[in-house]
Amino acid sequence: MPAMLSSSKTAAALRTAARVSAESLLVLLMAAVALWILGRMWSVVWPLIVALFLTTMTWPLARFLRRRGWAPALAAAVVTVLFLVVVAGIVALIAVPVASQSGELADGVVEGIQRLREWAAGPPLNIGDDQISGAFDAAVARVQDSVGSMVTTVVTGVSTVFNGLVTAVLALFLMFFFLKDGPRFLPWLTRQLPGRLATDVPVVAERGWETLGAFVRSQAFVGLLDAVFIGLGLWFLDVPLVLPLAVLTFVSAFVPIAGALFAGLVAVLIALVSNGLTDALLVLAIIVVVQQLEGNVFQPMIQSRGLGLHAAVVLLAVTLGGSLAGIVGSLLAVPAAALVAVVWNYLREQLAAPPREPDAGGPEAGGPDLEGPRATAAVPS
Repeated sequence: MPAMLSSSKTAAALRTAARVSAESLLVLLMAAVALWILGRMWSVVWPLIVALFLTTMTWPLARFLRRRGWAPALAAAVVTVLFLVVVAGIVALIAVPVASQSGELADGVVEGIQRLREWAAGPPLNIGDDQISGAFDAAVARVQDSVGSMVTTVVTGVSTVFNGLVTAVLALFLMFFFLKDGPRFLPWLTRQLPGRLATDVPVVAERGWETLGAFVRSQAFVGLLDAVFIGLGLWFLDVPLVLPLAVLTFVSAFVPIAGALFAGLVAVLIALVSNGLTDALLVLAIIVVVQQLEGNVFQPMIQSRGLGLHAAVVLLAVTLGGSLAGIVGSLLAVPAAALVAVVWNYLREQLAAPPREPDAGGPEAGGPDLEGPRATAAVPS
């Protein structure tokens, strides 16, 4: 006869499930409220995020100058001016030619997609032309609809440029203050927080800063190496638009996995249109080799402290960030996931049970005294 369910145990299990569900819903509600507040304050939060990214890249130089006896304000000012000079040089030498060739790059991508469409329609795939035409026409229609009214496009473009300038100016000022007063932030934060928070929050903030700095600096350097090696390969094969493709490779490096796939696809399509199938396959081989070197050689050497995220988590984070906030979401998805992991690991450390102390009376640390009772019994009373 099968055993009957215990009514008391069943009721206790249901009460536990209800309590856990209610607590989970409360946590999700608080997260939704925090995200809503973050969205309402985005005009202030976005420059702050950009400033933090810029500070992580420029802080090593500022720290070097401060250790050499420079005043904090002077070191921050020199680093900020040098950063502006470097950015101006990049805009003059790279951004202007890239912008002038962006139309050719877009036309090449479209023509490459058309070539792939014709190839898929023939043997050995023999995909129906109606299916390809329907998907292609739908994509073209969406692009045309997105262009829409010229007036709306112009107004949106002007607004975007203005917001970008405001964000850049705020980010530069914030970067200067972070470089100047950054080391005093954690002591100040410790004095402002009560009780346990005065210890926990500064520790989490310091670990988050180290993780963010490791991500930004390593991705920038790895992206630079990718752009140089892939650019040299494209130049050797005489593929046009080498400079725009190299810049696209560098920028895409800040979106792990998905960025490399996108930049590689664009390079292969351009090579297919301009040089033919053979060179396109060679470009694909170069990209695969460089990506393998990046994953197995460059990043382990450059990243002294990894993010601690599995590749599947990175891919899911990029996909979720892109679906929620477009390009900005894709850029911020991996750092945000890494910071969440930092907080989670710290909580696990604090909530973990203390290790059990070994039995002091045993003959060996960590093991019971199996001979104790026998030896005691042998002792005469």
